[in-house]
Amino acid sequence: MFDLIVLGTLLTFGYVFGQIAEKRHYRSILRREQQLRQLLLVPSRFPPMYVHPPQTFLVSGSVVISVDFFKVFVAGLRQLIGGRMRSYESLIDRARREAVLRMKDEARKHGASMIFNVKFEAVPLYKGQRNSVQSVEALAYGTAIIPARRPGT
Repeated sequence: MFDLIVLGTLLTFGYVFGQIAEKRHYRSILRREQQLRQLLLVPSRFPPMYVHPPQTFLVSGSVVISVDFFKVFVAGLRQLIGGRMRSYESLIDRARREAVLRMKDEARKHGASMIFNVKFEAVPLYKGQRNSVQSVEALAYGTAIIPARRPGT
């Protein structure tokens, strides 16, 4: 009986504090997305044609986001019955969006106006005896463009 109380308490704490941390992170993501919305992301492989060639450079953003105890527990149950792992979907979404924001922030620091040929990578990081997912790493990268100044400006 004591073990069930401990498990229930841990699940409750995992759920409550996990939700608080996730909501705080989403608020931060939304705020920063608004601040960086002027910096365009273009999936095209080739940059737009310019009269004056721009300066280009590689930018990237990466992040590792860990799973909370509650999500690990729910994912374990979901593996038994099958179906979508919604508990991990928010983890992937947060990691991807955070990586893009970090990439955009790096490009903005260099004065870029656009990032083209944007690519994403996501890798689950495993740990433990059963090789369960403990965190996910997301990487966003692309080529930033700093528009060339026209002669005489």
